Amino acid sequence: MQRTFIDFPNNNIIYYGDFFPDAKQSECHIYTYPYKMKYYNNITNNFPGGLFESVRVVSLFDEHPFEHEFLRRIVQSFPFMEVLSLTNRKSQNHKQSSESDNDNRNLS
Repeated sequence: MQRTFIDFPNNNIIYYGDFFPDAKQSECHIYTYPYKMKYYNNITNNFPGGLFESVRVVSLFDEHPFEHEFLRRIVQSFPFMEVLSLTNRKSQNHKQSSESDNDNRNLS
């Protein structure tokens, strides 16, 4: 896969895939890093992280629950995020309380 992007010598190529059994669909994300676009759509729990300073609009989608640590990774990866949308119908397995972890203030 990475050899396809041989003409991008100054960039890393990031790719990851997801399978959604309920929808019987697969999705693959492929992009150069550093990522320069304003939008990053359909991020799943398999998101590898990184720093995305140009992204302002983020959407999350998965058939598996979004856990607290994943959401924390999203906040850290997109420091200039202005809009966040979530599509997920699963409850968290490991719920965090704002009383027990005062560091959640950036998630609101």
